[in-house]
Amino acid sequence: MHHKNYIVREPLLDPAQRVIGYELLWQQGGQPVLDADLEELVGFVAAHVQHEEHGWLLRDKVLFLDAVPAMLSTDALFALPPERTVLSLQARHLIDPDTRAAVQAVRAGGVGISLRGLDVGNISKALAPYASHVEMRFAGINVAEQARTYAAAKQSALRMIGRPVSNWIDYDACAALGLEAFVGKLHLTPRPGNPVKGLNPTQAIILQLMQMVQENEDIPKLEGLLKRDPALTYKLLRNINSAGFGAGREVQSIRQAIALMGYAPLYRWLTLLLASASTSGYSPVLMETAVVRGRLTELLGQQALAKGEAENLFVAGMFSLLDRLLGLPMKEVLDTVPLPAEVVRALLARDGLYGPYLALAEACELSSNLVGSLAAALDLSPLEVNKAHLSALAWAQAVTQ
Repeated sequence: MHHKNYIVREPLLDPAQRVIGYELLWQQGGQPVLDADLEELVGFVAAHVQHEEHGWLLRDKVLFLDAVPAMLSTDALFALPPERTVLSLQARHLIDPDTRAAVQAVRAGGVGISLRGLDVGNISKALAPYASHVEMRFAGINVAEQARTYAAAKQSALRMIGRPVSNWIDYDACAALGLEAFVGKLHLTPRPGNPVKGLNPTQAIILQLMQMVQENEDIPKLEGLLKRDPALTYKLLRNINSAGFGAGREVQSIRQAIALMGYAPLYRWLTLLLASASTSGYSPVLMETAVVRGRLTELLGQQALAKGEAENLFVAGMFSLLDRLLGLPMKEVLDTVPLPAEVVRALLARDGLYGPYLALAEACELSSNLVGSLAAALDLSPLEVNKAHLSALAWAQAVTQ
């Protein structure tokens, strides 16, 4: 398969601000994507998030994929779990009786269909055999009023998706009116009225630990600091005794856990923990975005950069959202967190050794036309970027459960 398109994603949030799934799109520098390309997207996604042994790698996430009628019978569609797959189809395609029959067959198999381009007056019970979701597009500034109109037309069998929902006031209005999923840039927008600013006590201890790890402090000193926070100790022991870590026998002491984990993996674990320890009201989606971004930044740079750079790439990606998680300007965050100079350059200016990889990872989550040019500047092919993107999504599900 000749890859010329790039996967970009947008998260779908539920009314509790959790990420329930992702919309995956092909991006080709602003050029229109051909129907045949959309068929390729299904095959490519199926090959990289459905594992022969481990099954669905995205855990509880649902994927929404752009669709055309020809995709309804593609073999690749049947490689995806139907309960985790939703095809977004233009409602006008249902005029064709063959398409209606194909849609009904797909729905009978459990695959979701989200209809686009419907007027409010056309939302009716008659759509139930053809659709699981209906996409509501908002225009102008009065999103709440539009959402009220849509909610009045809602049929119980259909789930309603609102887009674009780009601020939290509109999000709250839509959630109150019964819309069930939202697409927009909310994962990058601070939640208003959130008084949390700066580090909480747990984050302060995590930062101390990170600095001590960077300075290669003795294990007994790390142990002494960890003992100040029983919750951190519990999380460390739970992590080291998890099936994924594979210690082989139960580890009960902090000292033994640190020794088994090693300093580099411990630093990565602390990085994840720092973000997840945020008490901000909008952290569920922000936390997951940070984890995906960190892993994607790392994977994008791992071929060109030395092996020892992997941790710094990961930290640059993760910490690029730390200002939002902490409610502080990035400059203040960097005054608090001890980081290598190249990571600081990446965070402040998307410059230096790691900055271009971070910029590319960000573009992949913004439906940006810059993805292609950023990848080309790093001599990365669409295939390499797309494989890294889906791998990062899968990895994030494993570490954020």
